Amino acid sequence: MSDHAPSASELADFRAEVSGWLEEHNPADPGFLLPQTFMEVGSDQQLEFLREWQHKLWSAGYLGVHWPEQYGGRGMHPAFQNEINRELRRHRTPITFNVIGLGWAGPLILDIGTEEDKAKYIKGILSAEDIWCQGFSEPDHGSDLGNAQTRAVRDGEDYIINGSKIWTTMGNYAKYMILLARTDPTTKRKYDGLSFFLSPMHGTGIDTRPIQKITGEYGFTETFFTDARIPASCLIGGEGNGWRVAMQTLQYERGAAAGAAGGQVQVRVSIADLIDEVRSVKRDGAPLLEDPVVRDRLVQLIMDEKALGLADKRSTLGDLNSDYPMSLLLSYKLRVSEYQRRMRQYGLEIQGGLGGLYVGDEDTIAGGFWQRAYFNNFATTIGGGTSQIQCNIIGEQVLGLPKS
Repeated sequence: MSDHAPSASELADFRAEVSGWLEEHNPADPGFLLPQTFMEVGSDQQLEFLREWQHKLWSAGYLGVHWPEQYGGRGMHPAFQNEINRELRRHRTPITFNVIGLGWAGPLILDIGTEEDKAKYIKGILSAEDIWCQGFSEPDHGSDLGNAQTRAVRDGEDYIINGSKIWTTMGNYAKYMILLARTDPTTKRKYDGLSFFLSPMHGTGIDTRPIQKITGEYGFTETFFTDARIPASCLIGGEGNGWRVAMQTLQYERGAAAGAAGGQVQVRVSIADLIDEVRSVKRDGAPLLEDPVVRDRLVQLIMDEKALGLADKRSTLGDLNSDYPMSLLLSYKLRVSEYQRRMRQYGLEIQGGLGGLYVGDEDTIAGGFWQRAYFNNFATTIGGGTSQIQCNIIGEQVLGLPKS
């Protein structure tokens, strides 16, 4: 990665280049429902459309531009990827769906993987040839990752895996999984007996079962390991160090660590979109925007969204974070997901009785977009650690509060 920080004019020129390319290559509406996030990819039709789009974006040099050239990136300064991401949002492009690879597995491998790991995995992540999923949560333990019971037993040059994982996003399509498994069940501290694997998903003894969401869409699976053999070379970070590696991975997932390849990871829904929607809604014959209570709620949401943007800028200035270092980064996932929940929920409230309709009903506002967006947001307030777990992290690691 280049250490040379680009000038304002260099970024402006690059942004114009990206914008011009997107104006020509941004895909048209395919005529079928596209996922709002990577957690709703539930059909082969959606998958192939999104795979083609990500490959096209990477081939043009607009994905992972700050990742090393020898692994498929361009070795540029991260500021260039930031400009790309802004243009992707502005042009409302489809999502770059391989998020677990682009945002979590890829940065981890680049940080602690061997040269063999980097050569084997990174380019396939960027090109969308290799889809990745995550094997952390288990049916009986939820967010208590330290209590994972999926077993990995060393047998010569292999590990034999037994157990199951739940909420495996795109598990039925993935080629690889970042897998947390217990290699030593005898340790006194549950965190000490875990190991981290870059596990293949195609092999005897590995099966997935799709899970239907409240939206009617798929995207999650439960994954079952039954005497599944994976090469010992899949281990990353050393045996028994899985908890440390998992925590490093979660820093990428929760936005507290940099390194993600970039892209448009979800359809951006902003307060401006909600206001545009409200303009066409009337109550008792009068425009809803004339209602002072509605206006007050919308202004509060505008303030909340503006505060999130300013907090992101503040997080890069150390002098403005000296009281509670890392507080903004560690709270990012909680703040954003809960704001999105409140805003999308209000998008339903202001529809009145029409808010009870759903996609496919001809009387829905915006085709049921807000209903679908609201239900899909539950995945973001749960995935990567529930909002309650995030509050515990902030209380303990930022504010220094006791566990009880």
